[in-house]
Amino acid sequence: MKKLFYYGSFVMMFSFVTTANANVSDSLKLASPGKVVADADNAGLKLPNGFGALKVAEGVGSARHLTVTSQGDIYIKLGRINKGVGNLRLIDSDGDGKADKTIGFGNYGGTGIAIKNGYLYASSDEEVFRYKLNEKNEVINPESPEKIITGLISRREHESKSIVLDNNGYIYVNIGAFSNSCQEVDRAKGSMGRMPCPVLDSAGGIWRFKADKLNQTYGDGKRYATGLRNVVGLDWNQQLNQLFVMQHGRDQLHDIFPDLYDVNANAELPAETMYALKDGSNAGWPYVYYDPAQKKKILAPEYGGDGKKEGGKDAIDPVMAFPAHLAPDGLLFYTGNMFPERYKNGAFIAFHGSWNRAPLPQEGYYVAFVPFENGKPTGKWEIFANGFSGQEVVTSTRGAAHRPCGLAQGPDGSLYVSDDSKGTIYRIIYNGK
Repeated sequence: MKKLFYYGSFVMMFSFVTTANANVSDSLKLASPGKVVADADNAGLKLPNGFGALKVAEGVGSARHLTVTSQGDIYIKLGRINKGVGNLRLIDSDGDGKADKTIGFGNYGGTGIAIKNGYLYASSDEEVFRYKLNEKNEVINPESPEKIITGLISRREHESKSIVLDNNGYIYVNIGAFSNSCQEVDRAKGSMGRMPCPVLDSAGGIWRFKADKLNQTYGDGKRYATGLRNVVGLDWNQQLNQLFVMQHGRDQLHDIFPDLYDVNANAELPAETMYALKDGSNAGWPYVYYDPAQKKKILAPEYGGDGKKEGGKDAIDPVMAFPAHLAPDGLLFYTGNMFPERYKNGAFIAFHGSWNRAPLPQEGYYVAFVPFENGKPTGKWEIFANGFSGQEVVTSTRGAAHRPCGLAQGPDGSLYVSDDSKGTIYRIIYNGK
């Protein structure tokens, strides 16, 4: 298989056989050219009846978020530079569903990537860049992107900058809090919270900028929403014309306040939460967290809470609550026509997986689905695609073979999932009736 990379001002081409192509399923070998079929083992995934999966590529690097063009090419943002590049374009030239060419560009790692109005947007942990696309959605300025936003805070805690664009010329950027719960001493036993929390001035929220203005900084943008500890998964709901986000809840309640929380409470609190945001929304971090059992916003112990006292009267309620510490890294509202009708306009969520649910087993490492109607959940969340970890019970993140991160929808309505652990790109298709 040919792999093509751009390095600086020259092109390097080399050939090698990837694991994905070395282990092509018998059904794929027998398929006619241009027909996409699932791998014989559904790429190792457990899916609802009628669904199948295939591995588009393997070993591409720390694949964070991704987006798919109308031609079916896949743009991937790598969390870390791999072979000299931080952005990839995967091409399936024969239409069999497997990438057979890779073009790399950009010398920065990061998380966010999106296509809008003829441009590819990609983010590092401090900046957002824009690349011009031609009519085939190919980047025409790989070595000289426009710098849209610069100077965003990055202090090696919740530093990733996820992005999404609306339909009115704005781009929204998550700026995660460089803190767990805004203590005087971060993550220190018994340390109380700072009041007001100074982190919220430059982080812990969503900032909005113009999508076509160069070299914007904080002063050019607007703090669109606050009180969000860290958002990695976010998407624009086209039905409501509204921003939805997934928040990573705070950690270490027992470690910091052992007299108030036992180890089980530490594993099961607080919820990972989905929010529907509007201009000026406040989700309440660090002053409150959401307890999924009590179904209430609870005052954080750093600010005088005891695990029962409510707080956050001015903070919005979540649209949906999920178990603690699952790490929601991807959010996608499905608008395609391939999947059955119940999936239309519903939300898919990629849960990266926990590290801190001991003594309970770790959880997550799957893609979940929430049915929506008229912009609101209509039922309980469910596990849609499982088996990424390769284990029935995960006791350590190091034991998980793959960890879902990004989600994207293909032009045919198929669902793409990235894995930032082993660099596998999955494609989920529906063949049922």
